[in-house]
This record gives sequence, C-alpha cells and structure tokens, in this order.
Amino acid sequence: MSVCSGADPHGATEAAPAHSHDGHAHAISADADRRYLWIALALLSTFMIGEVITAFISGSLALLSDAAHMLSDVAAIGAALWAMHLAAQPARGKWTFGWKRAEILSAAGNGITLLVLAVILGFEAIRRLIDPPQVTGGLVLVVALVGMVVNIAAAASMARANRSSLNVEGAYQHVLTDLYGFIGTAIAALVILLTGWMRADAVASLVVVALMLRAGWALTRDSGRVLMEAAPSEVDLRDVTAHLLEPEHVVSVHDLHVWTVTSSLPALSAHVVVEDECFSDGHSARLLDELQACIAGHFDVEHSTFQVEPVSHADHESTAHAH
Repeated sequence: MSVCSGADPHGATEAAPAHSHDGHAHAISADADRRYLWIALALLSTFMIGEVITAFISGSLALLSDAAHMLSDVAAIGAALWAMHLAAQPARGKWTFGWKRAEILSAAGNGITLLVLAVILGFEAIRRLIDPPQVTGGLVLVVALVGMVVNIAAAASMARANRSSLNVEGAYQHVLTDLYGFIGTAIAALVILLTGWMRADAVASLVVVALMLRAGWALTRDSGRVLMEAAPSEVDLRDVTAHLLEPEHVVSVHDLHVWTVTSSLPALSAHVVVEDECFSDGHSARLLDELQACIAGHFDVEHSTFQVEPVSHADHESTAHAH
C-alpha cells in the first residue's frame, strides 16, 4: 500500500517533476522584488513628506493621520527590503537557518508600530471630534486625490512582487489601507466644502484609525504565529497524521511538529513507528522516501525530518516524546 495516491514504490509521486515550492524556487526573482518595492518606496516617501507639510498648513488631522499611516507603510517596505537582504545571507555557524526569520521580526515590529500609531491618532481624533478646529477643505481634497493616485501606482508596483512573503504582503495591504483612507479623506473634504461641518475631518480620521488597527492586528497576529512556531493555518495536523499512517508497516506517529521558519518555508518533524522487520529487510529507507514525498506533495512541506523507529523502541522512548 503506497503512502499517497500517485506515489510509486520508491516514493516519487507522479506530479513530483512539476512540483514547485514558492519557498525554494521563487517564480519572481529577489532582484525583481526589490525593484518593485523600491519604486513603491520612492513614491510613498515623496508624497508622505508633501502630505505632512500640507497637513500642518491646512490643519487637517485626517491628512496627518494618513501621513502617519503612510510612514508605517514606508517603514514596512524598508523593513521588507532589509529583511530580503538578511534572508539572502547563507547559513553559517550557530545560525543554521541563516537570517531567514528577519522578515518575521520586522513584520512584527511594523504591526506593533501600526497599532501604537492608531491608538495615538484615535485619541487625537476623538478630541477633535469634541472640539473641531478649522480645516481648509479645498487643500485637503486636492492632496487626498493626489494621494489616491500615488497609492494606486505604488500598489500596482508591489502587486507584481512575490507576495508570499509576509513582509511584502503586509506592506501591500498597508498601501491598500492607505488608499481607502485617502478615499475617506476626500469624502470628508467634500463634506466640509459643501456643508462646513468640520467634524467630518475627525470622523474620517477615525475611519483611518480603524483600518490601521485592522491591518496592524492582522500583521501582528500572523507574525506572532510564526514566532510562536504554531502550525501554519492551512495545515490540519489530523490530516497530516492520517496521511503518515497510510503506508503499510507504519504502526503509529507521535511527536509531530509543524512550524514555519519564515514565509513560504514550513517545516515538519515527526517520530514514525514501523514494524521491526522493516529494519532487517531494508524497507525503512523506502518508507522514508514515501513519507517525505507525501508531505511535499499534499502539504507543500519540503523541509521534513522523520525519526523512523521500530516498535521495540517504545520502551526506550522518553516521556517527553511519548504522545
């Protein structure tokens, strides 16, 4: 009985030659990713400086909150570029995975920063909602419309990068959030111009704050899952165990761990108990090939480590692994 449908006796699946794992063979080169991110970084940085100046001239908190959010976008893209540089460094010495997790650390930092900025701007927005200052609606409207164009251009550039990276995807989502924020700011400016209701600026700021909280929480949650070495959300451990138990001669599976080293690089380890005779007739090596082919083909996990054990080994298994 083979481990998976389509697996031959030697563990090679029919689809194996065509299989491509994003974490190992990128469809988009790292140089191309960097180029797309640099374009977005230049667009957003230039506009952010102009927006801060305009926000102080017009007295608009909505523009200032948009600029703060854009600062987090610029930081996210900058961190992604730096993380790409670190992740490309070869593994050496004690750093057995190299610096591949650098992007997760920067993603967590960006998420936390986004949450902190949201709290600060939310407090100021509530204060201005109670006591609204004068806002120059026409100037705010012009800047918001230009901001929409800049964010559309930046998002279009980043969409061409490899968004399987948590950093790249997080920065991309931030740019989209900025786009929504500029739409809200433009609507607030129109309301001020047409009705003179100054509180519209604070209301638009609160909408941007809500979007910042949503993006910041998602980025912090996802990076936190990786740092805490939780199993990837798309991997069902019960399903993994069921597949590992499929081949003939496999008795049980325990000490199963699945985690993510960095974006698109999941890893798996497990103790697989097989019948004692598999070690005398040479079948254990073939079983190992089948197990690894199954995990790579069904769950897209190519970095797997199996400890194949005879049934008689159970008496020597430590309590830390007996589960």
